[in-house]
Amino acid sequence: MVEEAVFARIEAEARAFCEQARGSHGWDHTERVLALCLHIGRIEGADLEVLRLAALLHDIGRPLEDESQGRDCHAEIGARLARQMLEAHGLPEDLVARVEECVATHRFRGRRCPETLEAKILFDADKLDSIGAVGIGRAFLFAGEVGARLHDPKADHAHTRPYTADDTAHREFVVKLCRVKDRMLTAEGRRLACDRHDFMVAFFDRLDREVAGEV
Repeated sequence: MVEEAVFARIEAEARAFCEQARGSHGWDHTERVLALCLHIGRIEGADLEVLRLAALLHDIGRPLEDESQGRDCHAEIGARLARQMLEAHGLPEDLVARVEECVATHRFRGRRCPETLEAKILFDADKLDSIGAVGIGRAFLFAGEVGARLHDPKADHAHTRPYTADDTAHREFVVKLCRVKDRMLTAEGRRLACDRHDFMVAFFDRLDREVAGEV
């Protein structure tokens, strides 16, 4: 068992990393992912100690990905940093390896797929925070961070690029968020995703209509 004092120190170190990231991936995102991990983990019968550490550390590589304008993978960077941090705190290798696996495989566009139950739960929790009302808010926040416009209903998103003025919230919905529901890996994740997905579809449909001047 990891002592609470150790958890507290790891949380403080993780928070310091995340405070360097853009607001759309700030510490409040980590706190929501942690809450979702524990909720899903209790239902699915997962190791909550692994989940708690993985949730706290899953985005510590994000500032370096932001610096590279998306060229570097924050999951791969974060997995290495998480291992270094946990080893520095003297945690056992088995626990370190399980947390490292979770962090390394949590990214939607990542090259590796989650295999353990805890890794699947972290993946689902992180994706759930990208959809629904919170997901829409984060998409608009990120669009503002990269200088994108509010909405372009005529945009051909196949020919737009991330981290540019074309990277609107609607683009994020079309290229990623509308597909999240079908990528869930746990039963509870799928249940939560369905409601959040329906909310997004209704929102962006209304956005199109309001931008077109409909009353």
